[in-house]
Amino acid sequence: MRTPHVVVVMGVAGTGKTTIGPLLAARLGVPYAEGDDFHPRANIAKMTAGIPLGDEDRWPWLDAIGAWAHGRAGLGGVVSSSALKRSYRDRLRAAAPGVVFVHLAGDRKLIEDRMGHRRGHFMPTALLDSQFATLEPLQRDERGVAVDVSGSPEEITARAVAALDGLDNSTQSSEVPRP
Repeated sequence: MRTPHVVVVMGVAGTGKTTIGPLLAARLGVPYAEGDDFHPRANIAKMTAGIPLGDEDRWPWLDAIGAWAHGRAGLGGVVSSSALKRSYRDRLRAAAPGVVFVHLAGDRKLIEDRMGHRRGHFMPTALLDSQFATLEPLQRDERGVAVDVSGSPEEITARAVAALDGLDNSTQSSEVPRP
C-alpha cells in the first residue's frame, strides 16, 4: 500500500481550488485544508481592498501551509494555495519535501466568468490580471500535474485523480499544455 500524497491544489484565483480541493480529498480519502484560512487578517484586508499581495505578505501564509503539509507527511492530505511562483512552491517543498502539486489551469475568460459569479469571496476579479502576470507554471523538475479546469467539478476532479495516478507511475512531473 502506497503512502498517500500531501497534495497542494494550486492556480490563479477562480480556478476552483476551494471546490476541487475538498472533492479531491474525498476521492483520495484524506483531509482537506482551505489555504485561505491560513492567511493573516492583514492579507485578507489587502486583497479585499483590491491590493495584490507582495512576497513579504505571502511568506507567513506559505509557512503556515507548509507546516500543515509537513504535519500530514505520510498520512496524506489536500490543501489549497495559489502557489503562483516557483519560489512559493520551493518554500512549501522546503517545509514538506514530499508535496505534490495539482495546477488547476484554464482559459482567462472562463476563470473571469467563474469569478464574476461567485459570492462571498474576498478576492475581486480586478486582481485576476496580477495573478496571471505572477503565475509561473510548474517546471519539469517539479513533482506535479496540470489539470484543465473546463467542465464540471466532478470531471475536473476525475482528471486530477487520473493525472496523479499517472504521476505515481512515472518518475517525472507531467505538465499539460495551458488551455
